[in-house]
Amino acid sequence: MLAYFVPSRRSLTRRALLVGTAALAGCARHKSRGFPGYAFVANAGARTVAAVDLNAFVLAKQIGLDSAPGAVLSNPLRPGVYVLMPESGAVCEIDATKLAVVRTTRLGNPAVAMRLAADGKSLWVLQARALVRLEGNRLRAVESIALPGVAGDFDLTSDGRAAVSFREERRLALVRLGTGTIEHLIDAGCEPSLVRFQGDGKQVLVGSRADRSLTIFDAASGRTAVRLPLPVEPANCCFNSDGGQMFVTGPGMDAVVIVYPYQTEVGETILAGRTPDGMAVSAAPQYLFVANPESGSVTVLDIDTRKLVGAMAVGQEPRHILITPDSRYALVLNWRSGNMAVIRIAAFTDRRHRTDPAPLFTIVPVGAEPVAAAVVEVG
Repeated sequence: MLAYFVPSRRSLTRRALLVGTAALAGCARHKSRGFPGYAFVANAGARTVAAVDLNAFVLAKQIGLDSAPGAVLSNPLRPGVYVLMPESGAVCEIDATKLAVVRTTRLGNPAVAMRLAADGKSLWVLQARALVRLEGNRLRAVESIALPGVAGDFDLTSDGRAAVSFREERRLALVRLGTGTIEHLIDAGCEPSLVRFQGDGKQVLVGSRADRSLTIFDAASGRTAVRLPLPVEPANCCFNSDGGQMFVTGPGMDAVVIVYPYQTEVGETILAGRTPDGMAVSAAPQYLFVANPESGSVTVLDIDTRKLVGAMAVGQEPRHILITPDSRYALVLNWRSGNMAVIRIAAFTDRRHRTDPAPLFTIVPVGAEPVAAAVVEVG
């Protein structure tokens, strides 16, 4: 089934400007209780991590690094974050109570990506030709698995497996992390650029930007279940709370493609602003937040009804969005303007009267070229 929600660009722009203007006026009049913790924002251009106090919505500290950060993951076992510096291949840990780097490990080779093991005790770092495990407690490399090609992306399951893509070789490897063995080396039939496991780990979803396709593989056998053509290049993705819906954006169409992984089918394609990019999903209510870099706005869709909830101007070139753990705020990283827009999620449902606060709550400067962030609760 193919369905379209088509707001006119003229009305969308006018609505975004009106909401944005109201928000700036509302910021001075309304106070809001924030989240008890920090957003740690990786600034590639500034080579810093900005610690933003989410209780007061102010910049608490700029934490300097020796190279540009590219990814941030919250530490599930103690208040803090892990930061990956891809070019130098270094990983550091920032303590959320000290707001300082407390450990750094240099792996010696550039890194591609980083993910946490399901138990939170280990970090896995993907290099071009190896998967490296770091012991989270001491941030020390303790294991390395050689890979049969130049890796581009990877994902982990809760039962200790990894899926790794090799774009040039057009292959996919399914790896058993406990033994370091490659269980399946699969001919992907395309140039894989994005890899994600289905929520239960039974299927691997492989997106190809070159082919504009999403291929679903059976994780146990390595066999192809289905290859789904897409109207966009699968550059970004996220899932709803139960993993039953996968949202995909990328060049090719101003739309979000909704895939049902368990049914192995493309469900709907919904227009969602200009050049949709990064996304995030709030838990309650279930809203999909979509960054629109070209128009400097965020589009909000109700996942259940597929209706447009709102659209607002947030800053210059928004690309990354994350939701606070209490689902009260959406945090939008504006790459070009170097700031973080804070959106009150409840404002979309509470705006029954003119005196209700606007969704765009405030904007916090964070630093040049913010590329990733993580939220940590403190206290």
